[in-house]
Parts: sequence; structure tokens; C-alpha cells
Amino acid sequence: MKSRWNNTLLALVVLPAASVWAQEPHAGHGTTAADVPQHQTSQADHGQMQGMDHGDMQMQGGSAPTDARDPHAYSGGFTLDEGPYTLPGPRQLRLADEHLFGGVLVDRLERVDAGEGHAWVYDTRAWVGRDYDRAVLKAEGDLIGGRLEEASTELLWSHAVSSFWNTELGVRYDTGHGPDQGWLALGMSGLAPYWFEVDATAYLGEQGQTALALEAEYELLLTQRLVLQPRAELSAYGKDDAERGQGKGLSELVAGARLRYELSRQFAPYVGWEWAATLGNTADMVRAEGESTQETRWVAGVRFWF
Repeated sequence: MKSRWNNTLLALVVLPAASVWAQEPHAGHGTTAADVPQHQTSQADHGQMQGMDHGDMQMQGGSAPTDARDPHAYSGGFTLDEGPYTLPGPRQLRLADEHLFGGVLVDRLERVDAGEGHAWVYDTRAWVGRDYDRAVLKAEGDLIGGRLEEASTELLWSHAVSSFWNTELGVRYDTGHGPDQGWLALGMSGLAPYWFEVDATAYLGEQGQTALALEAEYELLLTQRLVLQPRAELSAYGKDDAERGQGKGLSELVAGARLRYELSRQFAPYVGWEWAATLGNTADMVRAEGESTQETRWVAGVRFWF
């Protein structure tokens, strides 16, 4: 029995040592990595990789190639008018950003009821051009008693500077209260974080008058067809112009909301409410004429585009 225990103990000590010795590169009969079975090599490599520093490895989601935005970077040298698949004659393949597109949006066409009377208000824009550059026409105004009371028209050149923002440069012409007035316009429009549509424009007018107009709106989808659209406008002027009813500083604030039902994506009737107030020096001018500086309005109209 004692001899059996001694043999067992010897096997437990000697066999692991012999196994390690046999796997040494220079042990036995000159064993090399090529002599090691494939499954053993894979396990050894796996052990080395576990101890490896992965900091220098190129992982997915790293920096984009320097030519990632080059439309011809991965074309193998072919272009739209050269290569084995080019058709004879003028180039026939056209991409979307090479075509002229256009559209018209009537954002507001509504009847406004302020308690003492009503007016018709329009706010529309049209554009024609490509993805990056286009001509834009903006027009808004109101009619009272079938006569154009006030109107503002802008002709702008819009250029895309990012995926969600455009710069706008052009001219504006106002008619209505006081003498007509022309402006140079420079602004930004686009989609701010959290899906707010923003339009900010600075103006330089006649005799050095300056102005700033800010607009923001948000579309809250109550259902796939029922949309609530809060909206706010703020305007300011650089100096007093009593002849045109423009006071230095913040001039007017309009805030409200419209609830529309989209019979189709292109046509939607709506109802709404808004509050308007004149501010600062402009409010003083309004009071001097015996008019109210605040007004609550109920609106009903349609929004459509084509």
C-alpha cells in the first residue's frame, strides 16, 4: 500500500513538470512552433492577446478618413463622364443635388379676429434651386377691408453651411405704416437642437436704421394628423423712427399656438390663438396715438404647400 502511494505522488509531481519541459522551444529534440498542434498554438496566441495593449488598434467608430466626403474617393478613378460604362453623347446620369427643384409653402393664410374687427393675414415663401444654393422669396402682410395694410417682401439667396443650417443674403422691402422702406438682409435659418425651427435676420435700412427679427416655432405631433404648433416672433430696431412707428430697442413680441389637422401632408386647416405686445419706445409711440399696446387674437386658416 505504501509503495502504491509513493508511485501516485511521483506521478503527480513528475508528469506536469515533464509536460512543461516538453513544450519548451529548446527542450527534447529541438521542438519548434511548427511542431506544436494547431489547437495548442491558438490557445497560446489567445493568451498573448489577452495581455496585449489594444490602445493602438483601429476600432470601428474611430476617425473618418480624410477624404470621406470626397464623392470620387472610392470610385476607382471613374467619374460621371469617363470610364468603361459611360454612355456616348452628353452625360445622362444626374444626381439629386444636380437638379433644380422648387416649392411653395403658404405657412399661414388666416382670418384674425382681435375683438374690434378682423383682418386677413398671409405668410408664404417660395424657393427654387439645388440642395446647397437656392433663391428664396418670402412675403407676409395683412389686409383690412380688402386693402393691403402692411406688407413685407424679401428676396434672398440661401446657401447651406451645414446639414441643418442655411445662410441668407438679400433685400427686403416694406410698405404700409409710414413711407416705404428698403433693407439689406443677412440671416440664418434652420433646425436647432430638439427640432426647433429658427429664423434670425439682421437688416440695414435707409439712413442707417438697423433691425433684428427672430422667429422660432415647434411642431408637436399629438397624432399623425393633429399637430400643435407654438410660435413666437420678436423684433428690435437700432434707433427711433417715429414716422414709421419704429422705436429703439425691443419693439414687438408676438406669441401663440395653432392647432392644425392635416387632411393630407399638403393641406391642413387650423385654429389658434396669439398674444401681441409692443415694447419700449415703440409702445410709447403707440400710446401717443391712443392705441392699445397689447392685443389678443383668435385665428383660423389653412396651411398648404406644393
